[in-house]
Amino acid sequence: MAGNGLMQIGEVAERTGLSLRTIRYYEEVDLVVPSARSQGGFRLYTDEDVDRLQVIKRMKPLDFSLDQMRELLEIVDRLGSGTRLPKTERTRLLNTLLEYRAAVQARCEALRKQLDIAQEFAETLSIHIDDLAGTARTATPATR
Repeated sequence: MAGNGLMQIGEVAERTGLSLRTIRYYEEVDLVVPSARSQGGFRLYTDEDVDRLQVIKRMKPLDFSLDQMRELLEIVDRLGSGTRLPKTERTRLLNTLLEYRAAVQARCEALRKQLDIAQEFAETLSIHIDDLAGTARTATPATR
């Protein structure tokens, strides 16, 4: 740690499993902003920044766009800011958050179906390989 609970980008990369390049890219497109800079200009991150990167990392394989990631993060930031929001705005933000949850659930179900198909294919290949290997073993001694 860089002190005061702040981490340099290398530690953040290790904790998140993201590359330095990816973290810098997410900064470039305004998905995450380092909480501080060292005197030498190095990016410094907090646990909250790491949590934010984890959200982004989880959204990526679900094919959310950068704009969608940004919107979701802004909603979470707004709702979690501790600022008293007008009821209509709070309701709108919560409804949008519910829509994201539904989208995540639908995308997870689609991925489960794809995984089932991939597993069936792997099993089919294994059966074919076993059949061919069995045939090859049986045929080899007979041809001698």
